[in-house]
Amino acid sequence: MPQQNPIALPRRHAMHRMACWLAWAAGTTSKAWAQTDNPLDTQAAIPQQVNAQLAEQWRALSRLGYGASAALVADIQSAPNARAWALRQLDTAHNASQSAPALTAELQDINAPLPEIFEGAQRERQARASIKAGTDLVGKGAASEGMHQRLDFSTSPETQNFNRTMVEKTAVWRLQACSQSELENPLLARMTEFWFNHLNVYIGKGPVRPFVGHYLIHVARAHALGTFENLLLASARHPAMLHYLDQAQSVAEGTRGAQGNTRGLNENYARELMELHTLGVDGGYSQTDVRELAKVLTGWTVGPTSSDGFRFVMRWHEGGSKRVMGHVYPDGFFGRGEAEGVQAIRMLARHPSTAHRLSLRLAQFFVADTPSPELVQRLSQSFIDNKGDIKRWMQTLIESEEFWDASNRLFKTPMDFACSALTATQGAQDRKNLLLTLGFLNNAGQPLHGWQTPDGYKTDAATWLAPEALTRRADYALQLARHSEDVDFLQPYFSLATLQTVAAQRAGLRNGLLLASPDFMYK
Repeated sequence: MPQQNPIALPRRHAMHRMACWLAWAAGTTSKAWAQTDNPLDTQAAIPQQVNAQLAEQWRALSRLGYGASAALVADIQSAPNARAWALRQLDTAHNASQSAPALTAELQDINAPLPEIFEGAQRERQARASIKAGTDLVGKGAASEGMHQRLDFSTSPETQNFNRTMVEKTAVWRLQACSQSELENPLLARMTEFWFNHLNVYIGKGPVRPFVGHYLIHVARAHALGTFENLLLASARHPAMLHYLDQAQSVAEGTRGAQGNTRGLNENYARELMELHTLGVDGGYSQTDVRELAKVLTGWTVGPTSSDGFRFVMRWHEGGSKRVMGHVYPDGFFGRGEAEGVQAIRMLARHPSTAHRLSLRLAQFFVADTPSPELVQRLSQSFIDNKGDIKRWMQTLIESEEFWDASNRLFKTPMDFACSALTATQGAQDRKNLLLTLGFLNNAGQPLHGWQTPDGYKTDAATWLAPEALTRRADYALQLARHSEDVDFLQPYFSLATLQTVAAQRAGLRNGLLLASPDFMYK
């Protein structure tokens, strides 16, 4: 790195300068920003990467993964070009999805058989009931508090902390998977994020908490590059989704449910299945269709002792004929029961409105906040022609000119930014860095697995690009990079303006400033 200015600024001065730099990079000063309805209108000031070949490498590494590490840079530069490398990732990611994830021994609990997870959750409920009754375990929770604060899993969790430990182990795995390519293929980690967000479950809902890691692995990851039909069915049958959208409680009107209470139809899952998971709000269905679909799905509930955590209870199922978007599910022996739900979900997965909705979301995630209608149409047709084969669908995306068009810019979400910073510094090997990252994500508005509603996190710049958010990113980057190895391998991808600004600071700040630079904010 060239030495152009030997003057070293104190850290707080560097932070102030960085905030001004980032505001400029976003195309405005903070004052001007406040006067701008849409800050993205001023993108002209965003620095451009200078070399088309390097720009394609950066794009491939940052969008089909979480950014550059020294090893990934060496890998992509050994390929004929970035496009060939990107297509090769499809096969690698698909193959990896068919095997179990690389979990360290202390994290294996999140991938335990579902009956074991149900048992752990049941023991926690009993333990907490004992604590509440004052008969047992009082005060023992404090003994593990320090270990939780360090993400230390060296001993077995106390019974009353089972769910909390599962949440923390799931978070550790996600951050390791997104930033350590030797543990997880970067494209597979990306697709896992995409599908988890599309089929979101909220880790803060009590019955859902212990199952989120298993849901990530066996729904989002396992089907990430398979078929959408199978992905949707896996989600519909998983305890995390059955609890999250209350499908586990939906029974025929007047039927006694699992607790012996008289319950009725719950439309939550049926509504979100149509509005968010498949057709979209303008997908051509009515409230009557939602209610009929909810009837079709009655009896789908959790199965604590079954290997897949699912069971169908015929006595809870709504009898009689149903009609969903013109598809009739007649009363009678054939087609009745669980099969009705399977048929309905496959019908929704194959619908042209679903193809369009998913293709728009895919293009927004990988190409641009406002992708061209032509790209969305080509993706929709690919989805339909290939019967929802996600790998073939992704191939259409990667082979499109829009994916590689430099004018299609994407601003990193907090999750993108954190994972890319961990990737560059290899910081996920240190639990302090993981705690720092989880705190950053909480403060930045994107807590890991923490979106409460089923629509998932927004991914556009309008949501995440704000002056205070940029300052928070700079602070995180400087802390993360404080003890990291040099990230000089990033420099060929950065603009001259960034390199000159960073070179003007003292050596101890340069790694952090590179990660906080405007170039690093985009993917």
